Amino acid sequence: MREYLDAFIIAGAVALVLMRFVVRTFWIPSGSMEPTLAINDVLLANEIQYRFGSPQDGQVAVFKPPPQVPGLGTTDLIKRVVAGPGDRLRIHDGIVYRNGKALKEPYLKQAPDYELTLADYDLVVDGIPLDPTRAVVPPRSAWQAPDRVPNGYYIMLGDNRNDSDDSHFWGFLQRDQFIGHAFFVFWPLARIEPLH
Repeated sequence: MREYLDAFIIAGAVALVLMRFVVRTFWIPSGSMEPTLAINDVLLANEIQYRFGSPQDGQVAVFKPPPQVPGLGTTDLIKRVVAGPGDRLRIHDGIVYRNGKALKEPYLKQAPDYELTLADYDLVVDGIPLDPTRAVVPPRSAWQAPDRVPNGYYIMLGDNRNDSDDSHFWGFLQRDQFIGHAFFVFWPLARIEPLH
């Protein structure tokens, strides 16, 4: 009996360490990532990956909301990394172009119905630059070029592009706000699958 108890205690301790420092669970409260993630999905996110490496284009990432955006709240968000430092980005006629190449995005619910571009040190949506008092727009001194994502910043978009509170509303995400790479849906049982 003692051997089983010891094994159970060790397994519990290992699970606690993994849950605290390596993998965390997250619950999906909205449809902003449909069809990739449905409301009430529960997923696993690898927290250690972003401690040693940078977020990569196309990854689904969990992050803290930008604190300087009014009304965004404090609940962790989940979106897809669409552009990173040094990238050029444009959304035109429902197609996302990164560094001049159209992205293949089979995970989208529908094509975005807005235009977006990086121009003149701004994130411009439907011809209007985002308001830096309501969105994260780095100062000119942080930009390396007027039409490229500044170092240390990312553009995050939901897969349900037309119903997602994401970078096309609140601007850039700073590198230090990333929590983890979402890699696996484990609940409900009918939706168990790795994320792409």
